Amino acid sequence: MKSNNGLRRYVPSMMLFLLFEAVAVTLWLTKDNLFYLLNFSYIGGCLGLGTALFTAGKRYARHFVQLAVGSYMLLYLGVISRENMQIEGFWYYLFLGVFEAATIHYAVAKIFGPLLFGRGWCGYACWTAMVLDFLPYKQPQKPRKEKLGILRYVMFALSLALVSGLFLMKVAHLEQIMFWLFLAGNALYYIVGVVFAFLFKDNRAFCKYLCPITVFLKPMSYFSLLRVHCDEDKCIHCGKCLRVCPMNVEVNKESRKRKNGTECILCYECTNVCPTKALH
Repeated sequence: MKSNNGLRRYVPSMMLFLLFEAVAVTLWLTKDNLFYLLNFSYIGGCLGLGTALFTAGKRYARHFVQLAVGSYMLLYLGVISRENMQIEGFWYYLFLGVFEAATIHYAVAKIFGPLLFGRGWCGYACWTAMVLDFLPYKQPQKPRKEKLGILRYVMFALSLALVSGLFLMKVAHLEQIMFWLFLAGNALYYIVGVVFAFLFKDNRAFCKYLCPITVFLKPMSYFSLLRVHCDEDKCIHCGKCLRVCPMNVEVNKESRKRKNGTECILCYECTNVCPTKALH
């Protein structure tokens, strides 16, 4: 009986792997390209293994997934395969009217996927956060600057304007330009991300104030199937969960309308420190 109960804990990890495997097989058959089978099987395998390790109580589990998936997408897909997997690459393929590379990535991870797993991408696969999470300010040391969140929408608009302008001007060698934009964009994100982390004493300051991807993620994450729940009857309002949350989520409320609720990256640090196990 105990063995069966133990195995049940890993059902979400198995379901996550099977979800990505379904995407892998579907794209392989519909696009007639073996790459999609290998690509999504690898990502799904890493996510399944990483979440299983997390369930088993391994503290390194989330960083393992971040490094395994994030470095793959940054180095192999981005640098070696020369695909722009940033938001500019999404606009590029969208304007071409092609469902490839970045458009598939955004559909799965950042537009429709969040309906199931919320901001899980930010917590387990983002190659920018992969580096920022190793900085010293894992727990925010200063209050969140709510008004600075407007900058993410400015970044979103600028990325759209940039790619739109390139298409309107019919710039030559656009595919090559997109590759260099990917390299320049990542360098900029890392530099600004590190500066913001030390300036605000918060590893995730870049995610909160500047990351344009959140414009897609936030509204979809509101309806996420997978999220941290709070049994408010058990909560003693000790504030420990609020102090450790890297995204300043009002996690001690059950309502979907809780403050910064769409910012949750499913790191589950709050559940680890809750003395009454009110969070799950």
